Amino acid sequence: MSERISLGRAENRIAVAKTYKLYIGGAFPRSESGRSYPVNDAKGAFLANAAQGSRKDARDAVAAARKAFGGWSGATAYNRGQVLYRVAEVLEGRREQFIAEVGAAEGVAVKKAQSLVDAAIDRWVWYAGWTDKIATVLGASNPVAGPYFSFSVPEPTGVVAVLAPQQSSLLGLVSVVAPVIASGNTAVVVASQDRPLPAITLSEVLATSDLPGGVVNILTGRTAEIAPWLASHGDVNALDPTGAPEAVRADLERSAAGTVKRVLRARTSEDFTREPDLARLRAFLESKTVWHPVGV
Repeated sequence: MSERISLGRAENRIAVAKTYKLYIGGAFPRSESGRSYPVNDAKGAFLANAAQGSRKDARDAVAAARKAFGGWSGATAYNRGQVLYRVAEVLEGRREQFIAEVGAAEGVAVKKAQSLVDAAIDRWVWYAGWTDKIATVLGASNPVAGPYFSFSVPEPTGVVAVLAPQQSSLLGLVSVVAPVIASGNTAVVVASQDRPLPAITLSEVLATSDLPGGVVNILTGRTAEIAPWLASHGDVNALDPTGAPEAVRADLERSAAGTVKRVLRARTSEDFTREPDLARLRAFLESKTVWHPVGV
């Protein structure tokens, strides 16, 4: 009589505890510090371990973002729109996973989690549609009293450090990252400290879409530990402090001023479910004015 192998009941199985990595330069390295920290759901139950990024990880992320900036900012606006739309397509394909993670992270019902995930996907599409319209809407032809043409065109600022919202784990994250890269910048993102799993899954989406490595780099860990180093980094051109604790925000702005960074003045309590506008697109653009003589 052949021997039968019992697989056991599913409820007796011990789940594999995951330890997630960082996302830097299109790859998934461990933190150089070797540290990690537990991530719990809204009820305090263990979900996974996340890498606890360090200042060295932040420097590596900035270097990766700077390396990617030339190619990304030099791509056509139409191409950037195609890439962002592809991200939305991959997001749609992993919709159920995001619904489960947002629900666990934010402690909301399934229906609410579905609406937040759908809004995040639609937000990517919205910004994808703006990539080839930014120059037309935010550029200008300037009247000049002389034989010259004068026109202004918006150009990306460079490397932007983004402190993602702490409470809105996916929709808020998408709302602060998409406008940065839609306008041709590259980003170093510090994910929500207590709710990082949707950001980690988003990094997997970015890695499997057409987005070039280094355009978005995602760090997990203590925002208060990583943020000061990004704010004072000489190769970071702009700072979005949306997710910074109120107690350290003023210090971050002073550090950013020391290296002449653009700083987005974040709203005290921002509602990411409302319809987006051009404010975040405009925040990380600079105007280049060109003069050209007429008839030459």
